Amino acid sequence: MASSPFIFSALLLFTFSLSSSSSLAKQSPRPNALVLPITKDKTTLQYTTVINSGTSRDKPGTPLVAASLVFDLGGRHLWVETDTYYWSTSFQTSHCNSPMCYRAGSHGCSRCYSDYRPGCNADPCTLTFKNPVNGMVDTGDIASEVVFIQSTNGSNTGRVVKIPSLVFSLGTRDLLNGLANGTVGMAGMGRHPVIGLPSQFAKTFGFNRKFAVCLPSSSSGGRGVAFFGNGPYVFLPGIKISKLTTTPLLVNPVLVADPIVYEPFVYGEKSPEYYIGVTAIKINEKTVPINTRLLKINGTTGLGGTKLSTVNPYTVLETSIFKAVTSAFVREATARNITRVPSVKPFGPCFSTKNVVVTRLGYAVPEIQLVLQSKDVLWRIFGANSMVSVRSDVICLGFVDGGVNAETSVMIGGLQLEDNLIEIDLAKNTLGFSSTLLERQTNCANFNFTSTAIGWKII
Repeated sequence: MASSPFIFSALLLFTFSLSSSSSLAKQSPRPNALVLPITKDKTTLQYTTVINSGTSRDKPGTPLVAASLVFDLGGRHLWVETDTYYWSTSFQTSHCNSPMCYRAGSHGCSRCYSDYRPGCNADPCTLTFKNPVNGMVDTGDIASEVVFIQSTNGSNTGRVVKIPSLVFSLGTRDLLNGLANGTVGMAGMGRHPVIGLPSQFAKTFGFNRKFAVCLPSSSSGGRGVAFFGNGPYVFLPGIKISKLTTTPLLVNPVLVADPIVYEPFVYGEKSPEYYIGVTAIKINEKTVPINTRLLKINGTTGLGGTKLSTVNPYTVLETSIFKAVTSAFVREATARNITRVPSVKPFGPCFSTKNVVVTRLGYAVPEIQLVLQSKDVLWRIFGANSMVSVRSDVICLGFVDGGVNAETSVMIGGLQLEDNLIEIDLAKNTLGFSSTLLERQTNCANFNFTSTAIGWKII
């Protein structure tokens, strides 16, 4: 499997920093916040992060593996593929009915009869989970490992801290199909109160169950960022992002999945994904006529509603909503003398760039607004987050048709989240969002990953 260039650079960073760790004599206090880098894969348009894990037998207390993982905002927990995993001094396997199994909410126990190895233990407890990219469902052993992650003061990175026992699960090689090259699993940031990564990070260091995500818009080297714990959120050149618009997070009471293969193992579990209450959609302040019942979550089936997704590169709309939104967008674009051209898959309406001005907020096209709990609470989507350049002279509306039987009526995808800071407060059950940072003359790739630490020290 090919290695990610970022994994290599991350390992170099740790190697360099280790050389000066002997100069640190005092134990540092617990961090107020943690930080992870986020990169955009050019081929899949997925967002990836790196988590350093394991401890070396030769150098106790130092990270053994930098694991590149797909960043899954709504994923229940972290999982890694078994075959390329490793043994380290800190790797802990699960045993049926153990405290680790209880913490993780195990869905059962299994037995493996081949050689003992990660993913093949004598009496492991297991989790059943789904890869949302390729739709595969798997049942994997539960394990725990030491993890190393950088702290932050909100402006730049600080010292590396140690999480002594992070719980995750192991999957098969087939689960990697469709994931970005070089990744070995998925980092689930979902709302599960025990094994979701934000919950595990918060419990380890005693900070608020709150995190913020800022996805990069470029796949050519710029890094976005995820913060865990308390703010502030500061981007170059010294711009502090505050005064976020807030909206309640909604809970989908049903874990929507394959009712035959998946759901019997997790009957009664709520969805770990993040839903918000979109009540209407507007184009240039004009309400789009749609069936608003589709915007509500069906409490029995779990279908419908609006959720956020980092594994879908574009917003996905149920067919009737897609047709209504794209028709309204075309009317407004035509009124601006923007010329429609043949569609380019997977998109619907596409346009010539001939009469379209480029501004600081992207192409000057009709503004899309998601109306939330009141008419005054709007998620505004400008050209930078609505249009995709498919050729030098053609742009397409970055929304796709999810079909008449879409599980979720509106799935807000990566393009619409890029260069927006979103803050998820699990204690208050709210979502804060900035709208585009381009308005504030910065972007998500402008977090300063230059460390303030003198050296590398575990705290």
